[in-house]
Amino acid sequence: MVLKNNNNSKYIYDPLDRELISLLRNDGRAPLSKLADILNVSRGTVQNRLDRLLNSGTLHGFTVRVRKDYELDSIRAFMMIEVVGKSTSQVIKKLRGIPELKTLHTTNGSWDLVAEIQTSSLSEFDRVLRDVRVIDGILNSETSILLSSV
Repeated sequence: MVLKNNNNSKYIYDPLDRELISLLRNDGRAPLSKLADILNVSRGTVQNRLDRLLNSGTLHGFTVRVRKDYELDSIRAFMMIEVVGKSTSQVIKKLRGIPELKTLHTTNGSWDLVAEIQTSSLSEFDRVLRDVRVIDGILNSETSILLSSV
């Protein structure tokens, strides 16, 4: 796989990059020394690879994963969003500023974007819906709350 970085130069992924990304998906807080041991390379090599993956935009940062039962009381929903004309980029920038939107995807069909929403209460959920709907460039939306996993 090849990705252009911010400098328009190509970044070519090799098996070490892929394995490093895989390890970080399992444990984003793994120490460099542990990653180096698993990958059988030096700590400096791991640091250089991480720097390149971050600079190329492949890695956006590191996150925390929580137990499934930790978020049992949260309200989760998917919102389908229709955007006016060519304002998708502007709308995406504004949506990214709403922390309760956990994921944001472009899509095809009747809807232009799909957002995953997660809040801790219905009043917070209602506020997020209002915040999204007042964004210039959003024509229409439809939201479905996730009730249970089957």
